[in-house]
Amino acid sequence: MNKQELAAMVAEILGGLNGPPMVKATEYHATEPQPEKKDTQYHDGDFVPDVTALDLRKLYLTEDPENGEKYRKMKDKTPARLGSGKAGARYKTLTMLRFRADHAAAQDAVFSQVPEDFAAQNGMAEVQTRCHSKDEYLTRPDHGRCFDEETQRKIRAAIPGTPRVQIVVGDGLSSAAIIANAMDCLAAIRDGLKLKGIDSGTPIFVRYCRVGAGDAIGDITGCELVCMLVGERPGLVTDKSMSAYITYRPHTGVSESARTVVSNIHAQGTPAVEAGAHIAGLIETILQKKVSGVGLLTEAGA
Repeated sequence: MNKQELAAMVAEILGGLNGPPMVKATEYHATEPQPEKKDTQYHDGDFVPDVTALDLRKLYLTEDPENGEKYRKMKDKTPARLGSGKAGARYKTLTMLRFRADHAAAQDAVFSQVPEDFAAQNGMAEVQTRCHSKDEYLTRPDHGRCFDEETQRKIRAAIPGTPRVQIVVGDGLSSAAIIANAMDCLAAIRDGLKLKGIDSGTPIFVRYCRVGAGDAIGDITGCELVCMLVGERPGLVTDKSMSAYITYRPHTGVSESARTVVSNIHAQGTPAVEAGAHIAGLIETILQKKVSGVGLLTEAGA
């Protein structure tokens, strides 16, 4: 192909570009503008369904069950997604909406923060682990188990003397769990320990907290026992589950098997006040036996 033929071909191509565009070898026609949908307006008193308000133990969507009454009795014992029904080969719309709502709540619980004034409003000193942000907390668990030197000085100043029992509230992986349960549980623990003649010292709040931060507080204060209330990793049943980790003679490097754990502290599990009373009893037993975790179970079995 010489220069003249190449120039003619380019001119032909460019000329074709001036015509109407083609879509799949047919002429292009612009879509006519459609009227915009107006936002649905809700007024005070209108019913706006909230799928998260539905009790999973009562949410039975199977149509024409063979023995529905017996199945419902079984569902009353668990919030598991049983009897959710189906639409063809898929979940029903309500089932899918509830799943997505619970998943969103779980994500919010992990990424949201306990309010800045939470500790002050509840009469606690606030300290922070080596983590500087929520992202660092999620990606560097090791930084959530220790404190820098300045924070260690703050902890010594906030906790006078050497407490026998040190209670720690940590945000953990669910800020929602701490906001919903921590203070009621803490009050019940302290009241229970007071009745038993056990000094619980001065509680503190730890931001960006992992369970191991309680071991570091044991190193700093020399306390005999640490009880940490911490938000647990949220699931699809609840985003507000809290646990208590009780460790006798806490120190950095202590075995995980040396902890006694009370888990599933939330409205659908063990209520916070009831859990607090139980934890106070456990702390008394651990102080008497001078061991926690697996060793406490072995001692009880003996």
